[in-house]
Amino acid sequence: MTADNPLSGRLDDDDYPAYTMGRAAEMLGTTPGFLRAIGEARLITPLRSEGGHRRYSRYQLRIAARARELVDQGMPIEAACRIVILEDQLEEAQRINAEFRRAAAERHEDAP
Repeated sequence: MTADNPLSGRLDDDDYPAYTMGRAAEMLGTTPGFLRAIGEARLITPLRSEGGHRRYSRYQLRIAARARELVDQGMPIEAACRIVILEDQLEEAQRINAEFRRAAAERHEDAP
């Protein structure tokens, strides 16, 4: 595969929907029903292939794996999904906050 191949960029993209439902369930050690359930709980929304089949990205699989950990610990699926959503939002807020702090520090360093 060459660097000019557009497919190579997709394979590195965490958001590229590369995995079928069956493969995703196999990778997570769960069932397609679990993936449907977390979709119904609005934790993840898989993209659809042209044929209408669900496709999952690596990012979605990481989110699903975290939900599965919580469910395996005995948490109801709806609660697990809510916790994962909140964890994801917190991580994003912390990332944005760190960017603002870096930008503020750079402005402070550049100030006369």
